[in-house]
Amino acid sequence: MTDSTRLFDEIAARRDDLIALTQDLIRIPTLNPPGRNYREICDYLSARLSRSGFAVELIRAVGAPADSETHPRWNLVARHEGRTPGDCVHFNSHHDVVEIGHGWTMEPFGGQMKNGRIYGRGACDMKGGLATSIVAAEAFISACPDYRGAIEISATADEESGGFGGVAYLAEQGYFDPSRVQHVIIPEPLNKDRICLGHRGVWWAEIETHGRIAHGSMPFLGDCAVRHMGAVLEEMERHLFPLLASKRTAMPVVPDGARQSTLNINAIHGGEPVQEDGYTGFPSPCVPDRCRITIDRRFLIEEDISEVRAEITAMLEKIKTERPKFSYEIRDLFEVQPTMTDEDAPVVRTVQAAIEKVLSKQAEFVVSPGTYDQKHIDRIGRLKNCIAYGPGILDLAHQPDEWVGVDDMADSAKVMALTLLELLGNG
Repeated sequence: MTDSTRLFDEIAARRDDLIALTQDLIRIPTLNPPGRNYREICDYLSARLSRSGFAVELIRAVGAPADSETHPRWNLVARHEGRTPGDCVHFNSHHDVVEIGHGWTMEPFGGQMKNGRIYGRGACDMKGGLATSIVAAEAFISACPDYRGAIEISATADEESGGFGGVAYLAEQGYFDPSRVQHVIIPEPLNKDRICLGHRGVWWAEIETHGRIAHGSMPFLGDCAVRHMGAVLEEMERHLFPLLASKRTAMPVVPDGARQSTLNINAIHGGEPVQEDGYTGFPSPCVPDRCRITIDRRFLIEEDISEVRAEITAMLEKIKTERPKFSYEIRDLFEVQPTMTDEDAPVVRTVQAAIEKVLSKQAEFVVSPGTYDQKHIDRIGRLKNCIAYGPGILDLAHQPDEWVGVDDMADSAKVMALTLLELLGNG
């Protein structure tokens, strides 16, 4: 019996365990924000991986954004040492999930199994991927106990809000130093036959327009900041959005609409603050003297962040020359540079060969439209040999009735296990 046959048999024997593990993870509602049940899911995984022979660390990202005594940012790193020295393969998954939203027909945290699919918030993004990597690693260790090197599995916080309390913190502490870890696979839901090489860049900023407060019955005595913001939005519609749509990238970004530069207006607010729920009064009659929008600008590897900022500044300066009393401020929130691993990187070629063996089809190289934790492994950890590969359909992420297919997880587990066999051997 070949090593790969033993691996596949081990994974097939663990199918029910793969289902149960995914369901258990979904049933821990790790909502972000605010960051609920992070310690609970880390404790659950710690018990599981300790039984499998992993040495486990629980690491709180003290001082990271959003870390607090009420909602501490807990992360788990588990390591299994082989019989002889060699490379380390690290599987990194985030354990947080986004808000539930509306429109569900399934229980969001029920982990219901129906027609070969497991439903729930985080099913594909990315608790199915986390469970798959664990089962793949355990199956490999059982089938190939004399392997060289080491296997690591991490479950990290706050990817959905930037990863600063998770992978960024761990990278700052040296957990992704290339002398410690040589290959990283992030089981994000990019489809089981795709290898994600990286992602576009992002710049978040807040634009504020200024006015003068006055009585709402005499708006001519004030200066409406909301009207000034209207001019900004109009300029975006007329000139900025068409400009961004004309910029295309050679990166294999999916879906095709994301192969251009994009800008989203995440939020807008002007005037007096929104009152608490249950308040039954009316707003006061005031001319708003401040209006703010939050923008989410996604940019291409061919663009420079200074040019991205300059486009917004030039637009606002143009409005200033045309509109009396117009003034504004721009506040940076955060930025992430684009990243893309080379197609010839060892982890890329190894996973590519495993996909072709398991699925009997050629692997597709893609780039993600949004960022994920590869940005921190690359920029902070200085580790380039990193990809995203995992089960699940990207379009289902953050949607109602999110699901992950059991067959897809089983196939991805085979790909991950074969990757371990190629990179770490069997003694």
